[in-house]
Amino acid sequence: METPEGDIGTPGSSPFPPLDGVRHRFVQLPGLQVHVAEAGTGEPLVLLHGFPQHWWGWHKVLPALAEHFRVIVPDLRGAGWTDAPPHGYTEEQLVADTVELLDALDLDRVHLVGFDIGGILGFRLCLAHPERVRRFVFLAAPHPYTPRSLRVLVRVLLKAWRLWPRFATTLPLVGPRLVGRGRQWLPRRMMMDGATVPDLWSPEDFELYLSRLRDPSRARAAVALYRALAVRANNRAAAGAYRGTRLVTPTLGLYGAVLDDSDRDTAGHPALIRGYEPYADDFTLMHVPGSGYYLAEEQPEAVIRHVLGFLAAT
Repeated sequence: METPEGDIGTPGSSPFPPLDGVRHRFVQLPGLQVHVAEAGTGEPLVLLHGFPQHWWGWHKVLPALAEHFRVIVPDLRGAGWTDAPPHGYTEEQLVADTVELLDALDLDRVHLVGFDIGGILGFRLCLAHPERVRRFVFLAAPHPYTPRSLRVLVRVLLKAWRLWPRFATTLPLVGPRLVGRGRQWLPRRMMMDGATVPDLWSPEDFELYLSRLRDPSRARAAVALYRALAVRANNRAAAGAYRGTRLVTPTLGLYGAVLDDSDRDTAGHPALIRGYEPYADDFTLMHVPGSGYYLAEEQPEAVIRHVLGFLAAT
């Protein structure tokens, strides 16, 4: 179902921030209405956003990618302008949401780019439905083949304290309050800590993201979404749940700054994202200099260049 033009397309009536060439619609899935931002024509390219963001997290790269592809940017369950039901925040249901969206849009196969929790979801989609994804690019997301080694475990534990805002987000009862109430310092802190540029986001950007979380039902949904992908899915990966699978989708991983030189292995990649080698057919990692966690907003030109180059190699 597409919302009537007058509801979201008339100047002054749209709830969405303006972005050249982008059109908006709502797609009704079984039990879930999904907001989709879309631009361009040609081969379909789906972008999956991170936390605590929504489709606007891709606004710096979306127009350039739309010059080459039909770019489809959904808000995930509970995020942005998509419905925020009290249930359905499981790895399996979120994959099902994505497949049902592709079906509703009559898309058999797509290119896929995912950031943060969107990257985690992208991996799960590639593993569960490899026939639906041509090529996959992930930004700042862990792969599902966490290496088992004492060295890696020690590194994770030594650096875990730096991730305390993310752990606080997942706390029952407390998490939704911290995410949705008051000055919303927790999601602000998460975004600011992940950026190498202090003024990366304007006050308007913060308001676009945080205003959606002030609805208590959306704050609860956001925490449930984050918990499902950033905690439960990663815990399953650490326990070896995916080692019986094989990643056959050609995959490119982009990452930004690492914490210190000790996090790099001899090939220049952070040691904590190794371990995929025995399980993937075609997997490449690339470092984006001068970027922190939010690559598509800090280094959009580099992300555009890498994504277009990788997708052109079909």
